[in-house]
Amino acid sequence: MGMGAETRKLIAKRASEEIEAGMMVNLGIGIPTLVADYLPRSLGVMLHTENGILGMGGSPEVGEEDGNLSNAGGYPVSIIPGASFFDSAEAFGMVRRGYLDITILGALEVSGRGDIANWIVPGKRVPGMGGAIDLAQKAKKVIVLMSHTTKEGKPKILTDCSLPLTVKEGANIIITERAVMKIESHSLKLIEIMPGYTVEDVLNSTEAQLEIDLVRRH
Repeated sequence: MGMGAETRKLIAKRASEEIEAGMMVNLGIGIPTLVADYLPRSLGVMLHTENGILGMGGSPEVGEEDGNLSNAGGYPVSIIPGASFFDSAEAFGMVRRGYLDITILGALEVSGRGDIANWIVPGKRVPGMGGAIDLAQKAKKVIVLMSHTTKEGKPKILTDCSLPLTVKEGANIIITERAVMKIESHSLKLIEIMPGYTVEDVLNSTEAQLEIDLVRRH
């Protein structure tokens, strides 16, 4: 069973707390797109999209959507004052030159070392890897938003990823519905417990070795 809307919003809201004033940030498809709704315009953050927007805003009000404005996932977005538009080549040029302060993306699996697998499940049809490899390698900080376990209850934060990798040792922070984890010096540290869960819940649903270094409990 997938995560409900409120849980997805909770993860996105927590991710927004990692973004500082004036940053240039890319939001991936899925839960990451919701992060835009938790960033006040006064923060001066410039959201970047692979399809050619710098200065993307949050979701427009119902009835105010513009068919020419969408994020990389095809969903309607707004723009902030000072926004600019360009082609995908220019968008990826920004990524590859390392201009992004943060990229926030989803994942199918993450290892305790920060390896990310998020672009293919063997045997299933997918449209392609998109910009995941470039984004995960070139951003100064990579935040992964994901469910803690599969629909069958199996861990998705593993000792070693079983799926093809997007990037080795790319993740800096992992945020799930159960916990916030930080990767430092090849070690996975539990720094926050999300509402409704305990340390034991997180340890029992995480395959990778996890150090407890709590700084906040919700």
